[in-house]
Amino acid sequence: MSMLLRTTLRSSSASVLLPLLAGFVLVVIGPDLTPWVTAHYWPSVTGNATLALPFVAAACAASAAWEGARLSRGRAFDQAPVRGPLAITIPVLIPVVVMGLVGMALALLLSADAADVGLGLPSLGILSVVTGVLITNTVVGCVVGRVMPAVLAAPLALISSFFVNAYPSSWSIYWLRHLVGGGLDNCCSADTALDTRALSSPVVFMTAVCLAAFVLIWRRGSMASLAVALVLTLGGFGIAGYLARDLGAEPLQARQTSDLLCDGERPTVCLWPEVSDKAMVHRETQSAVARFEAAGIRIAGTLTMAHRPASDESTLGIPTDPRVQDIPAGVASGMLPPVPDCALKGRPYPAGDSIGPMAAWLYAIAGAPVDSVAGRFGEQEAAFAQRLLKQPRAAQVSWFERTTEAMRHCGTAAPRVG
Repeated sequence: MSMLLRTTLRSSSASVLLPLLAGFVLVVIGPDLTPWVTAHYWPSVTGNATLALPFVAAACAASAAWEGARLSRGRAFDQAPVRGPLAITIPVLIPVVVMGLVGMALALLLSADAADVGLGLPSLGILSVVTGVLITNTVVGCVVGRVMPAVLAAPLALISSFFVNAYPSSWSIYWLRHLVGGGLDNCCSADTALDTRALSSPVVFMTAVCLAAFVLIWRRGSMASLAVALVLTLGGFGIAGYLARDLGAEPLQARQTSDLLCDGERPTVCLWPEVSDKAMVHRETQSAVARFEAAGIRIAGTLTMAHRPASDESTLGIPTDPRVQDIPAGVASGMLPPVPDCALKGRPYPAGDSIGPMAAWLYAIAGAPVDSVAGRFGEQEAAFAQRLLKQPRAAQVSWFERTTEAMRHCGTAAPRVG
């Protein structure tokens, strides 16, 4: 057995391709795996790593096509072997799948290092989709190699696999991208989690396609095997498409608020477990709230990082690795009313021009220095904030209340500041 394994590994194209794939992941894809990952949050780390999946899956398909063509060229299935076609093929494809798993493991390590997650487990649901995609591309690539010469099968499998796995993410038909796990790289900010349909849909589709490919390997060339493979593929496509039919471009849902850690009074501050330096966040939040109250601005009794705060709560918009200067902006963000649906549908929204000045003023009240306000919102907004801060407190509160009311509706202009 060990001799067979050594022989397979030594002769497999995956052994030659693995160093090239590893270098490609580390050098070419690596810089794209680090900028947008959510610090300390394993679902984001795992989802972000799937940016490498179309490239790794294409490498698996090409290598498997080469191996399938090699088996056909050597007439391994035509010499009345003791083992059946699947028993001959599967050991040859195992190194290819391992190559793909190693490539994805490197992507996961890069993403995890950027997020500084420490001990923990990746998202098992996303890993199951990744494994399914790699196995399916490998088996389908082998089928291509069984019917074509290696010099044609390998590049055809490489290009076709990359197209199928990468391009649906750019299409406006959202459910198609989820059949191949194309929306997983958008997971996740700290207040969101993956919709389970984004996991079940690709698993169903990949299982169906993989079974169809195994049928073609097992009963190559027969009309019955072609019919069964077609039924499996279409059935899997239909079921998976039905599961993903209502998913948007980003298959996310609000994270369970039971994960929040709440502490303190007036305000109570609710943070996700992944937030670092919670003591600093509580301290700076209390200071910012005190400044708002001193300015006559009422603030909710609970500040939360939840995706959808309750009616008596306010959003605390901070990252999971916050700095001191992030806290005033995080508290201020919860004071801005959401953009109304009518504005999102294209109706005139003159009060929208006040969003930047309002945010700059709130940020300044929360304790941010002038240069920080200008750097975040712009020179004009910072100048407006400073001009408004020179008004009497009653005038500032009146402007704030009238402006926030105008921002909740379309067609209402915000009041001017004298």
